[in-house]
Amino acid sequence: MQFAESQMVHGLWAVILLGIFLFWAFKHKQKIFERFCERGLRDELAASYNPRREIIKYFFWVLIVIFGILALMRPQWGFEWQEVKRQGLDIIVAIDTSKSMLADDIKPSRLERSKLAVRDLLKKLSGDRIGLVAFAGSGFMVCPLTVDYGGFVMSLEDLNTNIIPLGGTNVGAAIQTAIKGYENVPGKYRAVIIITDGENLEGEPLAAAKEAKAKGIKIFCVGIGTKEGELIRIPNEQGQFEFLKDKDGNFVKSRLNEDLLQKVALATDGIYVRASGAEFGFYVIYERLAGMEKREIKSTMEKKYHERFQYPLSIALILLICEALITTRKKS
Repeated sequence: MQFAESQMVHGLWAVILLGIFLFWAFKHKQKIFERFCERGLRDELAASYNPRREIIKYFFWVLIVIFGILALMRPQWGFEWQEVKRQGLDIIVAIDTSKSMLADDIKPSRLERSKLAVRDLLKKLSGDRIGLVAFAGSGFMVCPLTVDYGGFVMSLEDLNTNIIPLGGTNVGAAIQTAIKGYENVPGKYRAVIIITDGENLEGEPLAAAKEAKAKGIKIFCVGIGTKEGELIRIPNEQGQFEFLKDKDGNFVKSRLNEDLLQKVALATDGIYVRASGAEFGFYVIYERLAGMEKREIKSTMEKKYHERFQYPLSIALILLICEALITTRKKS
């Protein structure tokens, strides 16, 4: 028989509290009688009253509560094996980890805000597999496709701008890495979400996007940053922050390049959204993902226990009827 341990503890406390209350109620009633009249006179005035029957009624109420709680605890015994099929999508999230993601035109920074948004997206997934790609001048599969969301979050939290040794931004490398992560996965169930400011410095993202479409992969792009741009603050050797400069000594200002991201998304029949507000634009992407055909990810045999709550519930109802039929009057 199966019971939840917390339910058993709560049920036990409920029975104890009910017993204490009924005992107090009985004693309180006796005190009221004694205040109203003397004991000898009370026996004459309430000659038809039977205190033993009232105790029996209280005992019935305790039993009613016990069996009622047992019914609420949903006892289960006996089981049968049942095949459970899980359906979902395969989603790879590619996050730009180049130095430009340290810009704070999106608070607290583009990279940290992206990580927070992906965690929010994770809460909406149910049965879907998810993977993580970090990219800068090259791409790296940080977390392969998995349903272990806890492990995914650990990989997500470890992302920083030093995780990819090769600097720059190569959106095409991110797409190529995602394509490799989808080997042996049916084409119509695959999606890639790319989060970047779109400042592509090398590689050919449009060519990679066309290859992704040929393999049945849809790409959804999230542009993070502002068109006005922002200077990039990086920590120096002393642990202080300074603004990033190019090789000529000029301050580097990172701007959002929406045009490229729109073209990449359009090439694969995906969509582009700009990160803004609390939802980060993921609600639009999730609606599109939810509309995609899902595949059977896993089929397992699980025990299905038979519900037996009806038995204690029936006993509680019978006891309730019996309690109503018991009177506190003595027999003539």
